[in-house]
Amino acid sequence: MDASVPAIVINRLPLYLRALDLMVENDQRLTSSQELAEWLGISSAQIRKDLSHFGEFGKQGTGYEVPFLRDQLRSILNVDQLWDMAVVGAGALGHALVNYGGFAHRSFRVRAVFDVDPDKIGQSINGMAIESQTVMVERLQTMEIKIALLAVPVRAAQHVADLLVKGGVRAILSYAPITITVPNGIQLAYIDPVVALQSMTYYLTPVVT
Repeated sequence: MDASVPAIVINRLPLYLRALDLMVENDQRLTSSQELAEWLGISSAQIRKDLSHFGEFGKQGTGYEVPFLRDQLRSILNVDQLWDMAVVGAGALGHALVNYGGFAHRSFRVRAVFDVDPDKIGQSINGMAIESQTVMVERLQTMEIKIALLAVPVRAAQHVADLLVKGGVRAILSYAPITITVPNGIQLAYIDPVVALQSMTYYLTPVVT
């Protein structure tokens, strides 16, 4: 990991990888920064600049070899291996996350599900038994899980995040609409569809009733 690479650059790499994955699926062998720009709505100059942080991957007049660049980005992002994950919260969102089929194709696998509701503990989601949050720290340590998806109510989010860190988790993707505090070195990201919707409605004309 090169700490000098801006986070915004790292955040764009998965977009490039997704486009390259689609090209590989379509048996496309070569591409260019211009073609990637057309796919992604990012300038070709920006794409070239982003990739230059990690080396020279293209050839003048030829462009990029799609499988090679795809494999290089997978290595840079550390998704050339399978990452086990835990889901905390077995409500409707937690069920959807566990059952989501897109993780396995992108190097991620849900291996454990935790909840505090005694009525849910022991039930099965996608072949996995829901485990009690009381054993979560020990189970995370035993399974050496480093990534967790947080799908709990707002009031529980900080406490659960603290337990995840104690259990050895180093990357947390939170769906709880609240800011969480974690120690330095812990990767934390948020997904809040309401925030995204509110950003879009700024550009819409209000409905007159």
